[in-house]
Amino acid sequence: MRTGLTPAEALRALLEVTPVMGAETLASRDALGRVLVEPVVSTRCLPPADNSAMDGYAVRAADVAHASPTTPVDLEVAFEVAAGAAGEGSLRPGEAARILTGAPLPRGADAVVRQEDAERAGDRVAVRIAPRPRENVRGAGEDVRVGEEVLGAGTLLGPAHLGMLASLGRSTVSVHQRPRVAVLSSGDELVEPDGEIAGGRIVSSNSYSISAQCRELGAEPVYLGIARDTPEDLERRVRSGLRADVLVSSAGVSVGDRDYVRPVLEKLGCTWDFWGVRIKPGYPFAFGRCDEDGGPLVFALPGNPVSAMVTFEQFVRPALRKMTGHTAWFRPLIAVRLGERLDKKAGRLHFVRVRLERRGGEVVARPTGSQSSGVLRSMTEAQGLLLFPADATELREGDTATVQVLDAAFLASPDPGF
Repeated sequence: MRTGLTPAEALRALLEVTPVMGAETLASRDALGRVLVEPVVSTRCLPPADNSAMDGYAVRAADVAHASPTTPVDLEVAFEVAAGAAGEGSLRPGEAARILTGAPLPRGADAVVRQEDAERAGDRVAVRIAPRPRENVRGAGEDVRVGEEVLGAGTLLGPAHLGMLASLGRSTVSVHQRPRVAVLSSGDELVEPDGEIAGGRIVSSNSYSISAQCRELGAEPVYLGIARDTPEDLERRVRSGLRADVLVSSAGVSVGDRDYVRPVLEKLGCTWDFWGVRIKPGYPFAFGRCDEDGGPLVFALPGNPVSAMVTFEQFVRPALRKMTGHTAWFRPLIAVRLGERLDKKAGRLHFVRVRLERRGGEVVARPTGSQSSGVLRSMTEAQGLLLFPADATELREGDTATVQVLDAAFLASPDPGF
């Protein structure tokens, strides 16, 4: 087992062996946020026929070529075409047809005059403009043609994609499965939120934050409960998680007398790839695989709440993104101006929890306060993680730095831009 990897080495090692989930068929209306397995090829022409883009009058452009507000052209209204009609009528010279938005263009017509540009009186209509041929007409197949690939494999399905699937008559769609993630916490000191915290006990918050991080990605967390600090209880709970696609544990992965996670998982067939990554917080992070032919990926996170969340962000999240078929696996990166000086020892990449503030044309980042790995509140206030390079010992106020954006709301704009 390798130890003391750089974060880039650790990430590369685990992503190389992370599989992509297989396919499942879903109702298209339920596929929001899922990733297509196969391309979607159209068997329909959209729109299926030339149709009107406006409520108005279908005309022959040649009949009204000289129409103007002062010299309108008078036409007979021969019939009406509603949306959904078969479009069996045919215009003769000197005729118009009342037409509604989306209705098929009748034979002989080659333009539509908006109703605002015409004045009807009984079965006659005065056209006051000279439309160009094809004006206000949506051509057959101008959106999609038969045999055209409309959505490619790997497409992340959003609202417009679901609308397009419906338009193409696709009531079901093939998407990548969502991974099941077994979540385990361990430690005699841990209790559930409604448990008694007297005598030095603490609430098992990691299981809540890790499960939420899974759900945010669209993965399905499966809570295994709190394992006590005995190999027997840990083994019992871990066994129930081996049917998942991924197993994530927190605590018990370091080198203490009661850190049983690694030896228990080894007993159950897990092969560890590495332990220890040169980052802060989160050095005692381990990765391995159980029964390489179909067993789960195993991520053993540190027990401190910030360390657990940060290592999930850096290593588990990209792996789950890959598994669910995404091609972009990482958080957005932005350049920021540092709002205050930072110092550290050389040797590890630090992830500094920061608040972000727009100031003029730039973003200013300031630490959320204490950077202790046990101060969970620092994560509740963090809009991003500032990357303090491993070899650097100081970042001065005003320096430019890179931040991984955690808070999607920060990227939202306070105004529409128009």
